[in-house]
Amino acid sequence: MSSPGTSLRQTLGEGAEPRGHEVLREIEDRVLWLATAVVHHANRVRPNPSGLKVGGHQASSASMVSIMTTLWFRHLRPEDRVSVKPHASPVLHAINHLLGRLDASYLTRLREFGGLQSYPSRAKDPDPVDYSTGSVGIGATAPIWGAVSRRYVETAFGGAGVGRQYSLVGDAELDEGAVWEAVLDPAVAELGEVVWIVDVNRQSLDRVVPGIAAGKLADMFAAAGWQVVTCKYGRLLEELFSRPGGAALRRRIDAMTNPEYQRLLRCDADDLRRRLPGEGPGAGEIAGLIGHLDDATLIDAIGNLGGHDIGALDQALHDIDDSRPTVIFAYTIKGYGLATRGHPQNHSALLTEAQMRLLAARVGADLDDPWRPLPTGSAAAALCAATAERLRRPQVPAQAPPALPADMGRTPSGTANTQAALGRVLLDLTREAPEAARRVVTVSPDVSTSTNLGGWVNKVGVWSAGERPDWFADDAETILHWRERPTGQHIELGIAEVNLVSLLGELGATWSRWGRPLLPIGVLYDPFVERALEPWSYGIYAGGQSILIGTPSGVTLAPEGGAHQSIKTPSIGLEQPGCISYEPAFVIDAEWTLLAALARLGRPDGTSAYLRLSTRPVDQGLAAVPADPAARERRRRQAVAGAYTLRRADRPAVTIAAMGATVPEAVAAAERLERLGIGTDVICVTSPDLLYRAVRARQGQEHAESWILDQVFPAERAAPLVTVLDGHPHTLAFLATVNRVPTASLGVTRFGQSGCLEDVHRHHGLDTDSIIRAALDLTDHREGPGT
Repeated sequence: MSSPGTSLRQTLGEGAEPRGHEVLREIEDRVLWLATAVVHHANRVRPNPSGLKVGGHQASSASMVSIMTTLWFRHLRPEDRVSVKPHASPVLHAINHLLGRLDASYLTRLREFGGLQSYPSRAKDPDPVDYSTGSVGIGATAPIWGAVSRRYVETAFGGAGVGRQYSLVGDAELDEGAVWEAVLDPAVAELGEVVWIVDVNRQSLDRVVPGIAAGKLADMFAAAGWQVVTCKYGRLLEELFSRPGGAALRRRIDAMTNPEYQRLLRCDADDLRRRLPGEGPGAGEIAGLIGHLDDATLIDAIGNLGGHDIGALDQALHDIDDSRPTVIFAYTIKGYGLATRGHPQNHSALLTEAQMRLLAARVGADLDDPWRPLPTGSAAAALCAATAERLRRPQVPAQAPPALPADMGRTPSGTANTQAALGRVLLDLTREAPEAARRVVTVSPDVSTSTNLGGWVNKVGVWSAGERPDWFADDAETILHWRERPTGQHIELGIAEVNLVSLLGELGATWSRWGRPLLPIGVLYDPFVERALEPWSYGIYAGGQSILIGTPSGVTLAPEGGAHQSIKTPSIGLEQPGCISYEPAFVIDAEWTLLAALARLGRPDGTSAYLRLSTRPVDQGLAAVPADPAARERRRRQAVAGAYTLRRADRPAVTIAAMGATVPEAVAAAERLERLGIGTDVICVTSPDLLYRAVRARQGQEHAESWILDQVFPAERAAPLVTVLDGHPHTLAFLATVNRVPTASLGVTRFGQSGCLEDVHRHHGLDTDSIIRAALDLTDHREGPGT
């Protein structure tokens, strides 16, 4: 039933909305259309021979259209960068198309091979994308670490300029722990350029979320030092609230649950007049207030939230305080402007062709010509052109990273461990290659001293945006000097590994963002690599090149017990795309592989690296580094390529391939086997990752070099193979396929426990006796000397 009352829109007056906002509304309609049509074409128009669901998110995109239109066409500057929530990628592509950055031919290729990616991707999408998103919580926090990286580059080298770092975040994304790990880091409160806009649409994939309490979330951000701006209601509702009965209406809407409010969005006017007043003390006042509204205005008003009101959004963005990070809670409706508006299962719902034609008629588009441009000479087309010119970024000139030495020239002696080699190499680098050393930035989660970075930190200082006093500088008993200054090269975070690797990814992307390559190294306890793996992997996917060092590692960290004994990390290094993994046994191997990993950073063809280091003291004489320069260089090349021969028998009856901390046991086993008359080759594996690539290259499955297999595993010396490492045995089991020999794979398959090294190695079958038994089983020499 239509009410005979006065139209609220008439009351507001024909010219109440500023002319600029009217043009923005026209662009907003076109963005909504393009984003919806992109998904429609991918699912209902483009041929789909396989029949697999293509997918896309029309409703999730629709809730972001007003926010992104206002941000891009009113507030964004060329130096600003934006992380777009994953399911709003069609909106980003629509805006890029209107700005002339994406050809119309790509609008038909959402989720098609070689076309537009499912979610925004810096590396794979054809149009400009500032941050790759898609893994919930990781894309949201990336601009925080992007802000730290920009500041680091600017203070150290210049050229990064200024600019805000925006995150467009879905409210359900705030369930992710990674979000709060980042928000609560003490350094974040100093990052005034960080702005989050939370799309408060109260829906997740399956339902209307009953417990999203934006007030509680706002308090949490405020407690962390953020400015909180709430953009809850639009002009129509605010006007209603100012009328008699308006206060009761506000209280009623504020108090209702998310599902109840969402249900109102699906009501016609008659149902709204029955449901909206409720049964509380203000029901009569509310009924009287809405009784004076016509049906269309009433339906418009109940969905008139701040996240869809350009004026309210404009004001919220104007109110940002650049002295601290800001979060804007923008209340929206999932599916706003679509036939699926507010439906609890609209997350992946697709509009029908009939619904698409109705939408086209409403926004001035044409389903039969969906990519038709805005009319030439129109105000909307002119604003698009002006915005494109305003947001044009200068080309970033490529800058090659400084040259790095391949070998420092030292031959370590005595007893040492590979973890200690890390700090030693970094200090040597400051003398041997100071320009390259200046590009190194280390990051750790409060474990600098326990991972042997203390000397490096003393040398280069701790980075901070401003100088801070070191109150223990005059304390003679203080060994670690914590000098915080803009020229420091170590960044210390709280104990949150996700933050560490997220920052690592952004530090590793500065070569492509600002043409300033860094050599970032993150150090954490190896057992926690798995906790940090997803965000680090996502950083690699997004183009961030860095080195992750897990140390100490394995059950060799015997007294620490099972909770601190990593098992799966060696195979993770083998399997991680965009990364080369190493596990050196000796200090010289650690130096060579770290230098090689550093040399691969900060370039278009670069790659990340993962090094697994140990605290086990090892006799460095076992490395038998050749004295001849040519032979030494050959050893270095082999170590960097994945393996080298440590011990060679005249006639091998068995080969032992060992890695990392288990090499001393392998050498001891070989010596005893030789005394039994069993010739034994010992191969020191430094990278199962590179060896596996070489095997695949030999099979024609991958483009990689395979020469290392011919040098270390020549066919003429093929023999039964024992593999051993301080990690899961399947990591090296593939080596048996090189020459198709019988094999026994030793390693760790159970949770460990505390104990001395000898007991723990014996428990897991990593000790010398276990290696010998495996070799005897393979060679059928269980007693006495053999052939």
